[in-house]
Amino acid sequence: MFTFLDYNYDKLSNTATFRYQGKDNIIFTEKVKFAGQITDYNEKILDSALFLAFVILGTSYYKAEPTTSVKLPQKIDKAKKFFFDKIYQEGLSQFAFENHLKRSNLANFEAKEPLESSTTNTISGPEKTLCLVSGGKDSLLSFEKLRQQGKNLEIAYISANGAYPRILDELGTPLIINREIDKENLKKAGGLNGHVPVTLINEAISLVQAILIGTSHIEFGIGREGLEPHAWIDDLPVNHQWSKTEEAQNLIKNYIKTYVAKNITVGSCLENFTELQIAKEFAEKCWDKYAGKFSSCNVANYKQDEDNKTLKWCGKCAKCANSYLLFCPFVSFEKQKEIFGRDLFEDPELKEIFKGLLGIDGVMKPFECIASIDELRWAYEHKLPGYGELNF
Repeated sequence: MFTFLDYNYDKLSNTATFRYQGKDNIIFTEKVKFAGQITDYNEKILDSALFLAFVILGTSYYKAEPTTSVKLPQKIDKAKKFFFDKIYQEGLSQFAFENHLKRSNLANFEAKEPLESSTTNTISGPEKTLCLVSGGKDSLLSFEKLRQQGKNLEIAYISANGAYPRILDELGTPLIINREIDKENLKKAGGLNGHVPVTLINEAISLVQAILIGTSHIEFGIGREGLEPHAWIDDLPVNHQWSKTEEAQNLIKNYIKTYVAKNITVGSCLENFTELQIAKEFAEKCWDKYAGKFSSCNVANYKQDEDNKTLKWCGKCAKCANSYLLFCPFVSFEKQKEIFGRDLFEDPELKEIFKGLLGIDGVMKPFECIASIDELRWAYEHKLPGYGELNF
């Protein structure tokens, strides 16, 4: 059994603590230190948000020793069970695929009757938007669009080691939320490893941060992603970015309005934008401002404990190849070459990655946050002059 032990928030240190117990009785403890000036928050609203974070952050520890049997410290209704089952099944589908598991091997929460009544609580505070920015094209574009609309923005970044991309300093003074994952006990537990629904994790953490600083609006730069599964395990769609799908986003929005506070909004001004549309707008509105400073490459920037003050591109991963494809109809070869140093289409080491991105020869789509095959094929067929040709 995997047990969700307890959670608490210490106002003095502005830190939340979450504890879990795995099958081998190892206790995992995660701490999240929040930032900014704490307001007179509603304790009931905060507790509801902390409980949601408690459940979602648990995926990082549950995956070490997955089991169908999970135990919460409080009873939940059927609507919560439905959402939590989705998080621990669809949200862990890549993890399941890579570790040869099925839906029947994953968590199944217990529910009580009847459904809980919807909350009547509301959060009051300044008309301010908490805007999560990572330094990638999507979050920077959403920031620019909101700033042009005259929104009052508070930018934030969730860090695993206190470091953050210095490009954020150009946008304002960022709130740095520090997430202290229990790597020592994860290492001790051994077991399995794999991808977790990190977007939902970040949204749950940001929800708590927003409540503490008294704002009811949270912006995530998320476009229309995750609609195309990479594979299937029986009836379980395998999707790297399930937590970015319209289904997942609607579930967390409804959960927050029903159980946390009815006037808190979590969303994205890009939610109706395809990846191609985002690339086009970024090329037009942001490229000249952020070229050489932004990056959507996870390998070079977002591994735990690595310094990502200066964002870089590795030029060897699926995310780099995906970005190169998306920008090639809108950004000249000369400008992309300034970033990547070469024409990625002519790099033989990227051949299989491009095959997966374009759906060629049955090569599976890479496990990354990437555009649909149709979008990427369109981008390649409409690339600007100067780009080379793929050698297949």
